[in-house]
Amino acid sequence: MNGKLIAFFPEAAFGPALNSVGIAQACEKLGHKAVFLTDPGMGGVYQGYGYDEHLVNMSEPMPPEEMAKYWSDFINGHIPNFDLSPYEQIDNYVKECWEAIVDTSIWAEKELPDILETLKPDMVCVDNVVLFPAIKRYAQTDNKPWVRIISCSENEIPDRDIPPHLSGCGADDHDCHARYLSRFNEIVGPIHEQFNIFLQQCGEQPYPLGEFFEASPHMNLLLYPEPVKFNRREPLDPERFQYLEGCVRDEADYELPVFDANNDAPLLYVSFGSLGSGDTTLLKRLMNAVSKLPVRALFNVGDYESEYSEIPANISIASWYPQPSVIAQTDAVIHHGGNNSFNECLYYGKPALIMPYVWDGHDNATRLKETGHGLHLHRNEGNDQELADRPDQGGGYSQRPVGLRLSVDHDHVVTESGQWLVAVFGDQKHVGVFEPADTVYRDHRFHRHHHIGLQNVIVIRTNFSEFITAIPVTHDAE
Repeated sequence: MNGKLIAFFPEAAFGPALNSVGIAQACEKLGHKAVFLTDPGMGGVYQGYGYDEHLVNMSEPMPPEEMAKYWSDFINGHIPNFDLSPYEQIDNYVKECWEAIVDTSIWAEKELPDILETLKPDMVCVDNVVLFPAIKRYAQTDNKPWVRIISCSENEIPDRDIPPHLSGCGADDHDCHARYLSRFNEIVGPIHEQFNIFLQQCGEQPYPLGEFFEASPHMNLLLYPEPVKFNRREPLDPERFQYLEGCVRDEADYELPVFDANNDAPLLYVSFGSLGSGDTTLLKRLMNAVSKLPVRALFNVGDYESEYSEIPANISIASWYPQPSVIAQTDAVIHHGGNNSFNECLYYGKPALIMPYVWDGHDNATRLKETGHGLHLHRNEGNDQELADRPDQGGGYSQRPVGLRLSVDHDHVVTESGQWLVAVFGDQKHVGVFEPADTVYRDHRFHRHHHIGLQNVIVIRTNFSEFITAIPVTHDAE
């Protein structure tokens, strides 16, 4: 089989970047060659996995250290907004993100066309929430397919019967759907108008209000497992839309550290991603909570290791972990709801508690809760009553099969200053959540995903590999 040259163009964030790495690894195992187009701010990430990089400026050029500081300051400046509801985040975090995202598409148009013409890839895979006209134009002019990767939650592809993207609404809460959409279109409308003007300047048709990216007419890959997918009014065509199921990248093996306390206890992994690590106050509160439990824990603290002077004896911290290798060894996970973490926990059959702060973390937290695959805890101070009402008033966690019955009880809640609570699943006596992982999801429809790592890779390859094979050859893989 002749190999194809496949160019991946992920958004300049670690979630999409690492998901694209996983897909690229599967493509290379099939005999194709993968290269990456990337914003300079992510330069070096793909080289670390052995891939060639081609830089595309997606904002005003600046030194890498300045760019890193810019995004760090942007996120950390929004930490007070992390406690707000998805609806309340529309006119601050969400609005500013869409302003920046549209700017990236406008900037990319300056360099991306020439880069594509120089590389002449057989296929372009783009993972971003916004359209890049240069990619469509290249595909149409050179008769090459382009693939959209959806590494956010599934509802990034809209449907009238499912929650709006970023809303955190329940699947059946249509009042919430309407309220969120109305506010989103009101606040983001001027940004959308700017985007439509840009599209028309590039020869593209304007988009309906609120939409920024169209599905590919060729192939669309969703980082989302079918067992938790939404019931759509208009089902996605399986010939064009493929659920990746267990799309988990290969990472180096991880050797667990020796803990000064509870070294033989159940293992908890805590990570709010590269962006959420700036909320050191929350992470310190979590550390204090976990220090009082009969567990050991790994904490991902990003670039903020120096902020932690006293580490509890049952906790180990690091600036980065090879997450798939870590989650495979843990007994439970606390995370922010990023789609990679969401799917990796399901893939390895690990119970999860999601504490969302922004973007599709809200959607994934709600979906985890309503499908019975884990727990959802708000970060804000209003959790006291909410948590007290759970399962005593029929909140349902104790009645939803998650393999082991994950339950939150007021007796098992850790409090700090009477304002902040975190559920850590209770202890072994009451819940038994930390039993060996192969018992998780037993007698549950999702059980099959725990044991079939290799088979999941095959699932990824089936339709997608046939699609790639049909592409005319213009490059041979090296």
